[in-house]
Amino acid sequence: MAFNEAFIPGATVVGIAYDGGVLLGAERRVTLGGFVISSTGKKTFKVTDRVGAACAGMIADMQILMKELQSYVKIRELETRKQMAPNSVAKLLSVIMFERRYFPFITQVMLGGVDTKPSIYVLDPLGSVIPDDYAAVGSGAEIAIGVVENGYTDGMTEQQAKELGVKAIKAAIKRDVSSGDGVDLVYVTKDGFREESLPLAPQAGRGA
Repeated sequence: MAFNEAFIPGATVVGIAYDGGVLLGAERRVTLGGFVISSTGKKTFKVTDRVGAACAGMIADMQILMKELQSYVKIRELETRKQMAPNSVAKLLSVIMFERRYFPFITQVMLGGVDTKPSIYVLDPLGSVIPDDYAAVGSGAEIAIGVVENGYTDGMTEQQAKELGVKAIKAAIKRDVSSGDGVDLVYVTKDGFREESLPLAPQAGRGA
């Protein structure tokens, strides 16, 4: 049975590397076609104290994929007795997703972490890995990436990255009916992992 693209959930996920850390952000709306299933869907995840993730796609697929990744990372860290670097986590996730290429997880994943420098990695459902300083995925990505590209500069502060990321997600929400209902943010720095949630004021006629 083939998937009908109209019923694959949309989303907007943004990632920005800044001076000393990485910001990952995702909105909360969960849809099935034109029907809003939930306004509290969480699409951001903690992988380790130095690596976070944000996903767009099927909620069940991203939840199971992240649990599997967390388990493999924990096992590897117990074996080596040291934390996995963000690029190693990205390579591991790539292998997990590629092994399922004939029955792929219906999700795009953005990993962000800090090792010698802040890094962002984007993975498609087949496990391709693309490193970048900033990125956007999901149904609202085309709108969000334009905002990020226009405002991004090297050496941004955490506050500047937050303002730009939220601005990009809000811009996507205005045009993408599959995105909305608030923003979840993840910050990853050498000091660790932390999260923040921001409500959004409803927009007239959109319910977002």
